[in-house]
Amino acid sequence: MTKVLAGHRAPDFALPDLNGKSYSLSSILSRGPLVVAFFKVSCPVCHFTFPFLERLNRAYGSQGISIWGISQDDTRDTKDFCKEFGVTFPVLLDSEGYAVSNTYGLTNVPTVLLIAPTGETKVSFTGFDKAGLERIARELGGYLGKEPSPVFLPGELVPDYKPG
Repeated sequence: MTKVLAGHRAPDFALPDLNGKSYSLSSILSRGPLVVAFFKVSCPVCHFTFPFLERLNRAYGSQGISIWGISQDDTRDTKDFCKEFGVTFPVLLDSEGYAVSNTYGLTNVPTVLLIAPTGETKVSFTGFDKAGLERIARELGGYLGKEPSPVFLPGELVPDYKPG
């Protein structure tokens, strides 16, 4: 669960990535929408979810759409997670006291948000949510004026939901 639900404004934040470079919400939103996924490397539902987020990144990442992971773990473990699950989008670290996770009122991971350039949260869900990922793809397609890219392959057996 999170206190930042669809329709609510996402609080601004700045966090370092795996190489120490700082990223801020307000800066990235000036370029377009952001999909952000909070996670822990030990979370099996995060393991399941992140390859689908990478599909969104491959479909939209070169078109002004940003996707960030926000890890609640240290740099070494997070780098291992990214390598294991093929994550190529920026991953930020919220490991020191979970300041951003606490500001967002997180109680479970993964928590996935789609934040519009205005700062409004358009989609918010916890756990793996097939319909939630499809909603994100539709919103991103609409933002770009295109048909949404499929997140799931035809015939792919994917559950509707897995709790985080």
